[in-house]
Amino acid sequence: MLDIKSKIVLKILQKECPNGAYHLVEAKDIISAMPIKYRVDNDGLNHILIYLERQEYISIKYDEEDVFCLCILPFGNEILENEGRQKSERKASPRLWIILLLSFAASLFGSLLGCLIYMVCAQTLF
Repeated sequence: MLDIKSKIVLKILQKECPNGAYHLVEAKDIISAMPIKYRVDNDGLNHILIYLERQEYISIKYDEEDVFCLCILPFGNEILENEGRQKSERKASPRLWIILLLSFAASLFGSLLGCLIYMVCAQTLF
């Protein structure tokens, strides 16, 4: 399971290295593309890249003075695609809440209507 910073770095690398080909990427470019809230320094980025390589999300051919030659492996692309699917599934969730709320309101209205009919019928009988 990836943490948020690793996912962000993987997304940035996917944009920088399309089609699974090796590309040269500078560390400062990756760091500047990260949101300010999750920004890391060069050492932090090196740790994230090493972790991604060990988990076989990326392949690093070489790195020299904060310049990396790397590509995203199929498993890394799969992780990002699965995350996109999960986000789209979460968007359908508000519909469920609307349906549940409407069914609750309808059942409440039905029970109140039933009580009202019972009270009217009970008064006419007595």
